[in-house]
Amino acid sequence: MNISQQRDASRPRARGTERSLARRAELIAIGRRLFADTSYDALSMDDIARQAHVAKGLIYYYFQSKRGYYLAIIRDSVADLVSFAASGMELPQVDRVHRTIDGYLRFAEHHQAAYRTIVSGGVGFDTEVHAIRDGVREAIVATIAEGAYGRSDIPALPRMSLLSWVCSVEGATLDWIDRPELSRETMRDLLVKTLGGALRAVEELDAAFPAPKPARRDP
Repeated sequence: MNISQQRDASRPRARGTERSLARRAELIAIGRRLFADTSYDALSMDDIARQAHVAKGLIYYYFQSKRGYYLAIIRDSVADLVSFAASGMELPQVDRVHRTIDGYLRFAEHHQAAYRTIVSGGVGFDTEVHAIRDGVREAIVATIAEGAYGRSDIPALPRMSLLSWVCSVEGATLDWIDRPELSRETMRDLLVKTLGGALRAVEELDAAFPAPKPARRDP
């Protein structure tokens, strides 16, 4: 199940009137602002209701629990990130890669608490958060593969190389939002360079997947 499907599946079908869906979307938008820089444990349901200027029962009505509310917020935020990464097909390869990585860093920068939750996998082994994280990884891998090779259904070797790069990006991004000593532009350019190294490594091991021209070193 991909990120969009997870978000759709979490919507209440019995309450799926246009008005209720709009109200639910409004609550998620409020939650995205509240949790942008605040961890899950730092806000109680009373705090959320007070800051959102709504009755606590309304949040329970749409999301059943604080955890359900938080997961809905994360799914919605991540769906926007994934949609952004997958767009821009009309752009040249280099511009699209820069745009995708810049959007990823912007998301981490402006949704730090949610980003930490996604990358760390939640509290303990949270299967739902792990599924969200895995969905983001696969979406980024597919986006990069489409730009580099013109296809997203790549075999094990290039997929593992790109997945390894994405996992390294997660670790580097976590450190960056904790210690933002580099500008976002410098961080983006660094990650683009390391992606070029991953693509060249694939070509060295399998000539059927040559690194795209922008990733090649000048002779």
